[in-house]
Amino acid sequence: MLRRLYDWTLSLAAGPRANVALGTVSFIESSVFPIPPDILLIPMVIAKREKAWYLAFLCTVTSVVGGLLGYFIGSVLFHEVAEPILSFYGYLDKFEEFRRLFNDWGWWFVFFAGLTPFPYKVITIASGVTGLNLPIFVLSSIVSRGIRFFVVSALLYFFGPPIRDFIEKRLGLMFTVFVVLLVGGFAAIKLL
Repeated sequence: MLRRLYDWTLSLAAGPRANVALGTVSFIESSVFPIPPDILLIPMVIAKREKAWYLAFLCTVTSVVGGLLGYFIGSVLFHEVAEPILSFYGYLDKFEEFRRLFNDWGWWFVFFAGLTPFPYKVITIASGVTGLNLPIFVLSSIVSRGIRFFVVSALLYFFGPPIRDFIEKRLGLMFTVFVVLLVGGFAAIKLL
């Protein structure tokens, strides 16, 4: 089923309403959809490199707004909506554990999830459930999602189609290494 959903999502990139599809997938991925917008963003930037920055901006804005929907689900509809979503993705048990630590490290959780393959939707919902400061949530979402989508678009803009396979195979690893280095750098500065 997930493969069919992936193929269907990818077919949207070639359609006449590709920008609408990209914005929609980016929006709903931030709160409930399992397929990341990168699978639309990558072929769209390859097809129209001159639109790379616009497409990255579109992904960033719609993803952050979708993140606000996740935040709303967590803060207002946790029992009715969020619990079934978390249960569907197998995160309900882990969520209770996570909830205790979240407010102390909320900014970092949002930032990390916005960059990496970790399900961003889990973090947006958790932010609402735990009452993470909304301006902090929005700011960290803008920064992390912006970095993610603009880096992908920049790589495709400057290196073209050969980078597509590299990105698709190693996207999660690339962003995870980046975040580890970033967090390590901040930790090193703090210790000095």
